[in-house]
Amino acid sequence: MPVTAPSRFAIGATDFELDGRPHRILAGALHYFRVHPDQWADRIRKARLMGLNTIETYVAWNAHEQRPGDWRADAGLDLGRFLDLVAAEGMHAIVRPGPYICAEWDNGGLPAWLFRDPGVGVRRFEPRYVAAVSEYLRRVYDIVVPRQVDAGGPVILVQIENEYGAYGSDAEYLAELVRVTRDAGVTVPLTTIDQPTPQMLRDGSLPGLHLTASFGSRAAERLATLREFQPTGPLMCMEFWCGWFDDWGSHHHTTDAAASAAELDALLAAGGSVNVYMFHGGTNFGLTNGANDKGRYAPITTSYDYDAPLDEAGNPTAKYWAFREVISRYADVPDEVPDAAVSAPELVAPLAVGPALLEVAGRLGDETRHERVPTFDELGHDRGIALFATRLVRGGPGVLTVGEEVRDRAWVLLDGVPVGVLARDAHERAVVLPDARGELVILVEDQGRVDYGARIGEHKGLIGGVQLDGVELTGWSVRPVDLDRVPALAAHGTATGFPAGPVLARGELELDAPADLFLDTLHWGKGLAWVNGFLLGRYWRRGPQRTLIVPAPVTRAGANEVVLLEFEAIAAPEIRTLAAPELGHTEI
Repeated sequence: MPVTAPSRFAIGATDFELDGRPHRILAGALHYFRVHPDQWADRIRKARLMGLNTIETYVAWNAHEQRPGDWRADAGLDLGRFLDLVAAEGMHAIVRPGPYICAEWDNGGLPAWLFRDPGVGVRRFEPRYVAAVSEYLRRVYDIVVPRQVDAGGPVILVQIENEYGAYGSDAEYLAELVRVTRDAGVTVPLTTIDQPTPQMLRDGSLPGLHLTASFGSRAAERLATLREFQPTGPLMCMEFWCGWFDDWGSHHHTTDAAASAAELDALLAAGGSVNVYMFHGGTNFGLTNGANDKGRYAPITTSYDYDAPLDEAGNPTAKYWAFREVISRYADVPDEVPDAAVSAPELVAPLAVGPALLEVAGRLGDETRHERVPTFDELGHDRGIALFATRLVRGGPGVLTVGEEVRDRAWVLLDGVPVGVLARDAHERAVVLPDARGELVILVEDQGRVDYGARIGEHKGLIGGVQLDGVELTGWSVRPVDLDRVPALAAHGTATGFPAGPVLARGELELDAPADLFLDTLHWGKGLAWVNGFLLGRYWRRGPQRTLIVPAPVTRAGANEVVLLEFEAIAAPEIRTLAAPELGHTEI
């Protein structure tokens, strides 16, 4: 752990103060859990070269503690190493541990297991929830406390909760988070963040906490509202929204670089400190994306490029250079600049069909028997896919119906043959079976838990049971799929051609040396992709995202195995990579 001379960071009457001198925070958001750990140092360095002096990160509770008590802080979750790299670059750090983070991240960062007990009062002063949160925060602060600026480390601020005024107004809950934080040894100033509206600022903070705001435009107006609620102290936009996220079926969101730079200039001209959200968005690797549901379920794409100054591949964009020029008017900017982007290898290789998913299902997880259809959460299966099977003997046509809601997409098969799809985003719950006879299998995909609003924490699966012409179906065998086992099975099939999914497929890409790749998914359907056993994430012909990024540290010289779990159908049996990312159309 790099250690420098201890410093004092404080909230002054008009400014942040570092060792008694006015200090402006020029920060950029960079989530360690969205970037391959071997690329952390590169992204941090490029933040400094843009003129930033601070790195901000959320902490994703559900990534660190996927099961109660099973805490991980290694490899890509090594927050301590990440903060040490920030310090090694001569920068400060802001840590925002939530426990709720939103961030377009699965369940807003809250572990799904918290919601299995309906009596747990999430984000309020309820004993079971507070106990779980307190244990989580203590683990985070075990990492953060020795890395505070007054101990010679980089951490200058810690945030309490996250946009709490948009959710609740439980002052006792916020006070308990403060108590746990201080008792754990956090001595740096504590902040809150809310959108600058009177109600949110009033409900989301407590006396003694420093209020910050989130916005992307009209800086003078927003800072004036913040000042009304905080007559003294520095003004800060803790999330300066310079881009936006994408969801499947929409478009790739972009913002004009010159317009964003003008808004940043206005913020800095008003004397504000800033955290650029995002400086570098990164990727929702695996199945970590969140979703929104404000009447239509909208799962977030695998890419979290965010149209940020540093793109998903870590290359400077026009926004990077525009922001750098603005920052140079208010602070010293290094003479050094990042290297220009280089084209990625363009490769083509055959894609060979493997086994149908149902053919190898017995090797993908343990089967249990249930009279009625259980939810994912009742199975202790918090994320991914599961197979639900029963036998139909009635015969004749019939209507298969899910009682309340499909969460989130279900493929219906009879004797292994696809019959139809039920999609939550289309509010579909029923499909016609031409002949209700044979083995019924329903493959259900959790496409990401809602990260904002009233539907956080909802259970996944076939909610409300399954009926045939209004009669409940019983006698189910259920198999949660262990996706870690998929790559090893992709080369062991007997199928020929490319049958309708779900099916596994495999191919190899030859590389002279490790390199970032942009895997082209244009001619595939919907599914999951692995490279050398690393689950990149979801692809979907719906778009807008067309390429999946493959970080260079995942690749190697020689053969690189690509494996797909295709849920639907592949139009062209080949693997292609592109020279640059293709994140889709920007208008609809």
